[in-house]
Amino acid sequence: MNKTIKIQDLGNKDYKQTWDYQEQLFKDIVDTKIKNRREDAGLQTENHFLFVEHPHVYTLGKSGDFSNLLLNEEQLKEKGAVFYKINRGGDITYHGPGQIVGYPILDLENFFTDIHKYLRFLEEMIILTLEEYGLKAERSPGETGVWLDVGTPFARKICAMGVRASRWVTMHGFALNVNANLGYFDNIIPCGIRGKAVTSLNVELAQKTVDEVEVKEKLLKHFTKLFEAEFIKS
Repeated sequence: MNKTIKIQDLGNKDYKQTWDYQEQLFKDIVDTKIKNRREDAGLQTENHFLFVEHPHVYTLGKSGDFSNLLLNEEQLKEKGAVFYKINRGGDITYHGPGQIVGYPILDLENFFTDIHKYLRFLEEMIILTLEEYGLKAERSPGETGVWLDVGTPFARKICAMGVRASRWVTMHGFALNVNANLGYFDNIIPCGIRGKAVTSLNVELAQKTVDEVEVKEKLLKHFTKLFEAEFIKS
């Protein structure tokens, strides 16, 4: 089993270009697995972790409801945003500047073959990171992602998640609001859930900006421990 993960920080990158890149990495891993099974090749599969920040974009999961996007094509242009229907789970979400997006592209057979556990570990990574900033983040029953003040009228989502998995290979991932412009969430019904607010780390800490490099370091620290993995820069 290969528990080494190649990490790349793509900086600010177009959503479609990043999606295509994910698809290629995903395909390479799946192709290796198919070759191993057909030819008993014994090749190691690679694991990747991409950090990225996207220009304003709305994405709708394969089971999502298009009506949860509250903008028409012209209004999207006015907002400087684009829209994609994509192949992850979940409903609609927003990505944009000030948000840390993470895409783990892993062969789970290198770690464990349990998608439920995988999602819980991603949530736990976020929860442990936010704990370092003095925030008590939680899961909300029946709702993927990470929230604050669950079970109260003030419940608000700080991290969205949506993944795809095939042959135990994952893609897509999480989006943690760190210095996000929350106004862009007003143009959707986030994750298809009405009546729930969205927040950002800088808002919760009453800071103008939070150091995103530091947040990424904390995320990787907790990811490494949870998955018993080792990161190398690609």
